[in-house]
Amino acid sequence: MKPSFHIRPLNTPFEDPGLYVRILREGRALMFDLGFTTGLSLRDILKTSDIFISHTHVDHFIGFDSIMRVCLKRERPLNIFGPEGIADCVEGKLRGYTWNIIEKYPAVINVTEVMEGIQKKYRFSASNSFIREKLAPLPFNGTLIRDTLLTVSAAILDHQIPCLAFGLKEDNHINIDKSKLRQRNLPVGPWLGELKKAIREDTPGSSIQIHDRTYSFAELRDIATITRGQKISYVVDAIGSDENRKKIIELVRGSDVLYIEAYFLDRDRDRAKDRYHLTAKEAGSIAREAAVGRVEALHFSPRYLDDPGCIVREVQESFAGDSFLI
Repeated sequence: MKPSFHIRPLNTPFEDPGLYVRILREGRALMFDLGFTTGLSLRDILKTSDIFISHTHVDHFIGFDSIMRVCLKRERPLNIFGPEGIADCVEGKLRGYTWNIIEKYPAVINVTEVMEGIQKKYRFSASNSFIREKLAPLPFNGTLIRDTLLTVSAAILDHQIPCLAFGLKEDNHINIDKSKLRQRNLPVGPWLGELKKAIREDTPGSSIQIHDRTYSFAELRDIATITRGQKISYVVDAIGSDENRKKIIELVRGSDVLYIEAYFLDRDRDRAKDRYHLTAKEAGSIAREAAVGRVEALHFSPRYLDDPGCIVREVQESFAGDSFLI
């Protein structure tokens, strides 16, 4: 199965954490956290529809300005999700600039504050000089986005402040049987996207134009098969408490890949508790208990710069369930 999500970390494990997730064949991308974004091209940024912020410590949010700078003349709104207070932080960033000649710019930022049981909604638009507009709230039951392609879920964790962890799941993966395309002399082209959309939206009465012929949905349906969708999760900045562990495991269970912080080694677990971070051993054991396919450690303390491999080893040994000495 060719994955629909093409994922890359924004930086190295010792730098600002974050993920860039390109959704193949959709012209769309998602981002998880906004540290330094210098590794992203203008095209990468312009493809981004939704940004999910775990919390607004500087290493998770300093990249907002560079994203905003690129998106000022973009027609599509930028959606930002974050914990309680994220709207104040976005507003503070925007107030740091003068906006006297942008009333004809199309830029719109929709901001969602995620709290227990509720999502508070706000809009900042260039046509209104980015003055905050309050929108109707929505209930929060763990899901932030659900459409015909994907679902994004979140859990509120304790980092001495609220910090969000995220799960991204492809609802279904649709595979095209290329041998059947060849048998019917059907070309590869944009119409395959239309077919996939019709399958996801369950619209069997659809018709699809291929060159000069119109096909019914029923004529084409058998060239596609539906399999389990891809799932990835992103967890950073959380103390390894029983409550946090329970929430994380529930959120990330069955992920194909879990991207998770491993800020301290187990030998420094007292420091980890003091700083409200996970240890590498805790990260690995969470991944094992959640039955994820693969665990990718990120967000390392600079105290381990001389031996970064020690963190990866501890995560992987804990994930495998092996006993080891530190």
